[in-house]
Amino acid sequence: MKIIACGSKPSAAGPDSYFTGRVRIDPIIDTEAPARLRAASVSFEPGARTAWHTHPLGQTLHVVSGAGRVQVWGGPIQEIRAGDTIWFEPGEKHWHGAGPKTAMTHIAMQEALDGSPVDWLEKVSDEQYGE
Repeated sequence: MKIIACGSKPSAAGPDSYFTGRVRIDPIIDTEAPARLRAASVSFEPGARTAWHTHPLGQTLHVVSGAGRVQVWGGPIQEIRAGDTIWFEPGEKHWHGAGPKTAMTHIAMQEALDGSPVDWLEKVSDEQYGE
């Protein structure tokens, strides 16, 4: 057993190369092999969002507060809100973030394959975001 004390892993700003707008990432767990789970609480200010990306083994999001948006490549933008859980299939190109006027926080859970839990792609344009 391992207890990870609250506050022992510092918050970090979402890097500009992977996010648009102000995003805060609070690590939850980054397991060691043979386990593969990675999880973080991610808080998006209004209008903030991820870049397009995929996950080799899929991703689960659980929205804990606020309201936001998600989209898979070629699909419509969908609204999400506190209490919603979203599953993205392995390799499914997608983005997620806050609404234009609302902040949103979700828990992001994914597994790493060969040490990598995510493949980052191009940024979501303002037009794609729907502004």
